[in-house]
Amino acid sequence: RQHGLSDAQTVFAQQHPEAIDAGVFHNDVIAVGNGPVLLYHEMAFLDEERTLDELRAKMSTPLIPVRVPMEAVSMEDAVASYLFNSQLLSNPDGTMTLVVPSECQEREAVWNTIQNFILAGNNPIGEVIVKDVKQSMRNGGGPACLRLRVVLTEAERAALTGRVLLNDTLYSDLTAWVNRHYRDRLATDDLADPQLATEVLTALDELTQLLNIGSVYPFQQG
Repeated sequence: RQHGLSDAQTVFAQQHPEAIDAGVFHNDVIAVGNGPVLLYHEMAFLDEERTLDELRAKMSTPLIPVRVPMEAVSMEDAVASYLFNSQLLSNPDGTMTLVVPSECQEREAVWNTIQNFILAGNNPIGEVIVKDVKQSMRNGGGPACLRLRVVLTEAERAALTGRVLLNDTLYSDLTAWVNRHYRDRLATDDLADPQLATEVLTALDELTQLLNIGSVYPFQQG
């Protein structure tokens, strides 16, 4: 309600309790969607058929469900490999590419499922790219956690202000900003250090200037 979403375009799907008990703390650890394609594990939703039926009824294009059964990928393998925390990307030719963490390749059942079931199936997913994102994985995030995705029309894109679209120059500037302001370690006692608060505010102030987005934080507006 607070997001202003219409009931006609909203589906409240309950995650399966057995998936939660197996370590699926977010639904993006057990399902991933892109456009009309929903790649999901058999145990993703408590009421699978009702969820799919409601999606079909509320989508403007036909739903393409890609269901991975338990006998192909166990809950343990799903969580350990982060198969469903992959990025599912659209290609200009209408096909899709699945970007998976290298852990998927290291687990035989998962890799076999990708090659012989997902890629070989009757769906738009035609390519898989393997990426080593172990640093992120150790913090609980696979490829899908390493991006913010906002779908914009050309008019909306043209209306963007500031330096908010990543390019090589902005990447270099952001990297330099991180190197200037990020501590190389942070201990519990540091959280009581007033200097840490000063460092954070200084970093945020510089970041808003770097991005040309103006004074967006209350401490900048006082």
